[in-house]
Amino acid sequence: MPKTWSDTVSIAIIPYFCSMALRKEHFETSSGIPIERIYPNPNQPPADSLILQDKENEPGSYPFTRGIYPEMYRARLWTMRQYAGFGSARESNVRYKYLLASGSTGLSVAFDLPTQIGYDSDHPMAAGEVGRVGVPIDSIDDFDVLFDGIELSRISTSMTINSTASILLALYVAKAKQQGADLKKLSGTVQNDILKEYAARGTYIYPPSPSMRIVTDIFAWCAKELPSWNTISISGYHIREAGATAVEEIALTLSNGIAYVQAALEAGLAIDKFAPRLSFFFNSHSNFFEEIAKFRAARTLWAWIMGERFQAKNPESMKLRFHSQTAGSTLTAQQIENNIVRTTVEAMAAVLGGTQSLHTNGKDEALALPTEDAARTALRTQQILAYESGLADTVDPMAGSYFVEYLTSELMGGAKALIAEIDARGGAVKAIELGFYQDRIAASAYEFQKKVEQNQEIVVGVNEFVTEETNIPDTLRLDPKLEQEQVERVRSLRARRDQHNTDASLQSVEQAARTGENLMPRIIQAVESFATLGEISDAMRRVFGEFKA
Repeated sequence: MPKTWSDTVSIAIIPYFCSMALRKEHFETSSGIPIERIYPNPNQPPADSLILQDKENEPGSYPFTRGIYPEMYRARLWTMRQYAGFGSARESNVRYKYLLASGSTGLSVAFDLPTQIGYDSDHPMAAGEVGRVGVPIDSIDDFDVLFDGIELSRISTSMTINSTASILLALYVAKAKQQGADLKKLSGTVQNDILKEYAARGTYIYPPSPSMRIVTDIFAWCAKELPSWNTISISGYHIREAGATAVEEIALTLSNGIAYVQAALEAGLAIDKFAPRLSFFFNSHSNFFEEIAKFRAARTLWAWIMGERFQAKNPESMKLRFHSQTAGSTLTAQQIENNIVRTTVEAMAAVLGGTQSLHTNGKDEALALPTEDAARTALRTQQILAYESGLADTVDPMAGSYFVEYLTSELMGGAKALIAEIDARGGAVKAIELGFYQDRIAASAYEFQKKVEQNQEIVVGVNEFVTEETNIPDTLRLDPKLEQEQVERVRSLRARRDQHNTDASLQSVEQAARTGENLMPRIIQAVESFATLGEISDAMRRVFGEFKA
């Protein structure tokens, strides 16, 4: 017989909870990792040998599971970027100044589709797309406007550009030289990750082999001339947005990283010369604990790959430095205020996972490019996390969570197995050419969508908790006149430049493409001679051809 009131209550509620039906038949992460009811203190080390128990595994030490710096955000907060660019260089410049004035600590430039695939704004293929999803850039004239009043030596700029990365980097360097900046101290990132374009996005120009050559030309030139610049941002973000799971995001991204390292070594570059400037770009998705574990797992795996597989000696070569962005694919057009909550949860996961820089999506991006109000709210989300939440006050606060450590180990094991599968197919480039990446991503995207349609996955406001919405939110609207103005700008440039000088610089680019000479000095010379992005791309098209899927 119970002797106290609390004993009576305890005995009374046990049958109630024991008889409760579970919400789901199976609990699992987005990668299909089973989730148990409780995780007891493990009596033995995790099965995955990459969590090295004989190492202290302190933050800042190999294998960097707990972070790449000893003090992390206690010393310096992550860089707060907001991805922006639209309409015209002038309108984008206004947005950049607004974001910097609002407390953004770095710029992240979005380019329109013609710029991404090497067409000038007056090319027939560009019609209707100029300035729609990013800023149009045709020449150094546009960079003069884009960065008017912004001192490049004082900021870090990330440029999300791939097939034309060499040209946009050349334009940035030319503008920095105009400003009198010390190139040795210029900081920022160029995405320059062409492999994921073939697998998940599609903004490629040339076949894989010459594209990889351009990537390694950037590595080599920056190692000498731009030592503080991140020469590539190996991107899992777009792979995840296309439908991949967390395990696939890690494995496909790191396999791409392996391919870039191998290409650089084959080009004669020393591992510890270029590897410290490699960086990564990951999605911060909605499964909170899995995302935190994903970042910890990716860091550990990359350290092992660089140290064991490639025999890097410099610890800086083994550090996985990454930018993250909250998941665009989780944003909904319905009940857009819910997107603020989604973005906050995803941003928290990125911070707890140890990101080096972060972009938070605007609440209205499922409908249009973000308004100033939406962009400010997204930035304020980061600032509240940084200054009010306490998340940044200790390093790797999720370490020791039995659940997070279990997920970290499981994600590493799954990613290792998939990397081995890609290796068996000849590596990332061959696996992409065979369609292996594309098939994996498509299958995962299909499975998730099927679960949504069958209500096995709940998306609030979409397949549950639906409301009638009558108010259409205000969204950013682009003036259609901007496209014609941009067309006139590039035509005016061609009319007033020294055509003989421009033609000579373009011939020099084409010759370098044929001979194997590093392309970067020739491309910089071309942009300084007022050659356009489309003309420089065409010079390389004549040598490399175009890739057709």
